[in-house]
Amino acid sequence: MRTFEAARMALEAIRAHKLRGFFTVLGTVVGVTFLIAVITLIEGMDHYVEKQFKGTVYGFNTVTLRRRPSVVTDADEGMWRTWARRPRLTFDDAGYLEGRMETPGTVALSTVTIGKVGGPRGKAVENVWITGATASYFQIRDMQMEDGRAYSRNEADRGLPVVVIGRDVASTLFEGRNPIGQEIRMNGFPYRVIGVLEKQGKLFGMSLDNVAIAPIRSELDGYVNGGRKGVVQEITFKVPDSKLIGAAKAEIESWMRIRHHLRPDQADDFELETADDSLGFWDKIRNVLLLALPLLVGISLVVGAVVIMNIMLVSVTERTREIGIRKSMGARRSDVLLQFLFESSTLSGLGAVLGIGLGVGLAYLITALSPMPAHVATWSVVLAVALGVGVGVVSGVYPAWRAARLDPIVALRAE
Repeated sequence: MRTFEAARMALEAIRAHKLRGFFTVLGTVVGVTFLIAVITLIEGMDHYVEKQFKGTVYGFNTVTLRRRPSVVTDADEGMWRTWARRPRLTFDDAGYLEGRMETPGTVALSTVTIGKVGGPRGKAVENVWITGATASYFQIRDMQMEDGRAYSRNEADRGLPVVVIGRDVASTLFEGRNPIGQEIRMNGFPYRVIGVLEKQGKLFGMSLDNVAIAPIRSELDGYVNGGRKGVVQEITFKVPDSKLIGAAKAEIESWMRIRHHLRPDQADDFELETADDSLGFWDKIRNVLLLALPLLVGISLVVGAVVIMNIMLVSVTERTREIGIRKSMGARRSDVLLQFLFESSTLSGLGAVLGIGLGVGLAYLITALSPMPAHVATWSVVLAVALGVGVGVVSGVYPAWRAARLDPIVALRAE
């Protein structure tokens, strides 16, 4: 009952001084708003990288063999020269691995460049991601067809001039007409459209639907690799279970070292990447952001705590006579202490709740105006409420202690 009564009196005091209560919680509202917004955007990026970026760019449960790393953050000129001296990957390398791998899985070859795709009546699409790939590429990347079909392994092996295009390419070149069976031109050669991919959306603001995928052994072979036929950029091995990734990676490394005649003391002259390996840089960035940004934002919470303490001290001074009356009627020090603690924690708690709503709204507004995704993490909401109430308790301890220690006779004489 004491707790209930203290809470009731705290709410009545806040209701009686609405404007003062608003300015009291303003610091907490601002701090929690930006704290929630920052964490929501960071968590949104994390979920986006985990569920979208990994699957779209690398494919789930895959090990990718490349000549050099796909993500380069701090390489010097010497490292670039080392990568340039490495042997190129070829169709024969893929066949060599496919015939020797004991770990179950699917192999896909791919190579990509950015180019121009021509259509009927002189229409063209610029900056298209033109990809040469084997038929298994669609399975590894889990690509679904909106219309038509993907090309078969037989068509891919024979290098037939068939192509699967993205929704943006189809919309631009054919403007609502059915593109299936129509002709487009890549590298000056005609290709027959046999499929249109389901809409894939955007990746960090870049359209994933501005693509054209054709058999790697077609005329794209030399075009994509600067005239070098039989060369590929990536050999991807997809396993049926994530538990097999480690075994597949070790096996591919062993076979490629044998194929390249590397001695035990020589370093690999190729790169093996999983999605987790390639995106390790994001984990580092995420950890730094989650540590640094909330700490910076937390400064405003400190300011809010100082404001609440000052307001509560003013409140104690204004209500000295009231405190004296309560004590003369039998209120104990703990009753007065509890009342003021509840008042300060209620104020900051309300500020935290308002800040959570504003923070989530701000994060989704940024998402609507930019390619940055948002994801509300439950732990961030709990943290914000705990911080809000904690700020109120900490900042209200001293004013509450002063109020509780007032002498009732001295307090009754106060004007």
